[in-house]
Amino acid sequence: MENRIVIPVVVGSSPIGHPKPSSPVSRAAGTAPSDRIHAVTTPPQRTAFPMRIHDRPLSERVFHALAFEILAIGISAPLAAWITGHGIFDMGVLTAVIATIAVAWNMLYNWLFDRLQARVGFDRTLGVRMAHAFGFEGGLILIAIPFVAWWLDISVWRALLLDIGFVLFYLPYGFLFNLGYDKIRQNLITAD
Repeated sequence: MENRIVIPVVVGSSPIGHPKPSSPVSRAAGTAPSDRIHAVTTPPQRTAFPMRIHDRPLSERVFHALAFEILAIGISAPLAAWITGHGIFDMGVLTAVIATIAVAWNMLYNWLFDRLQARVGFDRTLGVRMAHAFGFEGGLILIAIPFVAWWLDISVWRALLLDIGFVLFYLPYGFLFNLGYDKIRQNLITAD
């Protein structure tokens, strides 16, 4: 037996636009004369997510951002130290500070992105995911360059080049992390 959602459809209305009441009893019971309201049945919508993907509580957003950054620091700090020749301490502090900035930016950016998705109603296609990753990294570059230049005592140009190197790491990392996170989240939600 398939569940159906019943939606009442008002046929007539009063001069001010509200349905005409029939009697106190029918109003209390949520019914009206059959010439006033018709029941329309529609099949329930089936989605992959019982809860839309943009309906995430703050605690999940914090977990997502921290998991993203902790894993990224563990990979990027040693790699950056090896590539640039700077000490592991300098690169560790640099990546930790950028990660802290990125956590706040990540939460704000994803909240804005989720609001946009809720308003416009687009799917998270491959192209949308790529645009999401580029938008996030572009904003983070603008925020991080002054700190990178100051911390490593390098020019803004060299800081930009180093930050581009971080972007070349974070773009595929962010894409793959979020794709994996959404898949795991979907499996956990549908398992409940």
